[in-house]
Amino acid sequence: MAISNLQVARAAYQPKLPKALQGPVKAVEGAATQSVGNQEEIKALFPNTYGMPVITFEAGEKVDLPAFNVGIILSGGQAPGGHNVISGLFDGVKSLNPENKLYGFILGPGGLVDHNYMEITSELMDQYRNTGGFDIIGSGRTKLEKEEQFEKGIEILRELGIKALVIIGGDDSNTNACVLAEYYAAKKYGVQVIGCPKTIDGDLKNDEIETSFGFDTACKTYSELIGNIQRDCNSARKYWHFIKVMGRSASHIALECALQCQPNICLVSEEVEAKEQSLDDVVTYIAQAVANRAADGNNFGTVVIPEGIIEFIPAIKKLIAELNEVLVDPATGEMREFPSKEEQVAFVKSHIAAENLAVLESLPADVERQLCLDRDPHGNVQVSLIETEKLLSAMVAKKLEAWKAEGKFVGKFSAQHHFFGYEGRCAAPSNYDADYCYSLGYNASRLIANGKTGYMSIIKNTTAPADQWIAGGVPITKMMNIERRNGANKPVIRKALVELDGAPFKFFAANRDVWAKETAYVYPGPIQYWGPTEVCDQPTKTLQLEQAK
Repeated sequence: MAISNLQVARAAYQPKLPKALQGPVKAVEGAATQSVGNQEEIKALFPNTYGMPVITFEAGEKVDLPAFNVGIILSGGQAPGGHNVISGLFDGVKSLNPENKLYGFILGPGGLVDHNYMEITSELMDQYRNTGGFDIIGSGRTKLEKEEQFEKGIEILRELGIKALVIIGGDDSNTNACVLAEYYAAKKYGVQVIGCPKTIDGDLKNDEIETSFGFDTACKTYSELIGNIQRDCNSARKYWHFIKVMGRSASHIALECALQCQPNICLVSEEVEAKEQSLDDVVTYIAQAVANRAADGNNFGTVVIPEGIIEFIPAIKKLIAELNEVLVDPATGEMREFPSKEEQVAFVKSHIAAENLAVLESLPADVERQLCLDRDPHGNVQVSLIETEKLLSAMVAKKLEAWKAEGKFVGKFSAQHHFFGYEGRCAAPSNYDADYCYSLGYNASRLIANGKTGYMSIIKNTTAPADQWIAGGVPITKMMNIERRNGANKPVIRKALVELDGAPFKFFAANRDVWAKETAYVYPGPIQYWGPTEVCDQPTKTLQLEQAK
């Protein structure tokens, strides 16, 4: 593997650990827990892993443990810091007993089912410390939800002498981890399952999980790019830049980038839904800001758009909910198959409500076709494939033309389009994510050593210096509720949306009118790894505002 000078230098960085993890630990148990919703249903589905206490680690006495092996899986989309979770887990299990081994399953959960694995050695691990990406073992999106998968998994776990499996993933992956933990506990197979909270979207958080790993680095990466565009925008002064960023189910990335960069406009999907705004309402809001700046002679600006905003517009959300159901065969629970795309479109149009059909046919033809055809691995409409930035700019241009004919708009409007997605998923982790991820992995080894299963590794108080961070674990069932997925009610971890009464949004809302009218751009620059603490070691503004620090 070719290695850059930055990677060589970065490999020497030693991530910081919470004080409680710097030596032997003891587990302090809190009160019994219950799920955030549908308590009776979740308890019935997870009788062996429901109601367990939240765990906090404190300094303890050294306990000699016999050698044991651990497996690790990277699941779902990449997020900066995944390699540091693995290095933290590696160092943690080796510190418990040098004879312990760590096995990585190749290309995600499918590697467990297909018995595709490799041992992670010290020599291999040292090549990946503090690097971005998931390429040490790769990732995949196979869902662990069927009994035959669990049984195939236990075969290889027993063969390798693995007593615990760590699954690094988002809400769906950790839901699957919880299902697996419950199954192995019910069967008394003696295999523990631990989760780690990963997603750059930032929507895997709650009272116990302050932030999902990768969010900090991804937002800093996108904010650098947005800042570069704003600098260009303010230099040329002739374009409106429509910038779509990741975040289908929540607008955390868009909001954080707005807090860092102060663009003229940032749309927040949760607000659009709460205000029951139509697509025309959103377009009019943007067009009015364009007209207001044009009146001051500023025919340029920036608009930050979360990729999932279309799905939060109530009429379109209702349409998409039906589209997610109509292509599922109720007899099998599987996606229907069609001889051609045209027949699939025709089937959809003939099987949805008239109200939803009218909304569908009001959209541009290419968007209409995308909604009828494209599905993700979970059977849901692939909203991220809709070029929302182009859709909105085209509709804004059309409205401004009408206003110009009426004498309501006197400026010029020319748009440029950007979508920042993959650019942030495998960036080299920031100091915050390097430390946070390493701590999550190291902490997972302590949950294993304390016999826990069905837990998520958690690190709290992360706006403080790292040695003051609080380590522990939360039962995954505590975060679950029942939701409609792929035509059926299923237990899932509840996603965290932007809270409109939360400090980050309130700060944004208090300043956005000024940002819309003035050119108040901030240019954050690239992620820094060395230099003053106030530059290099800061968490996201979202987390600082939430923690009131």
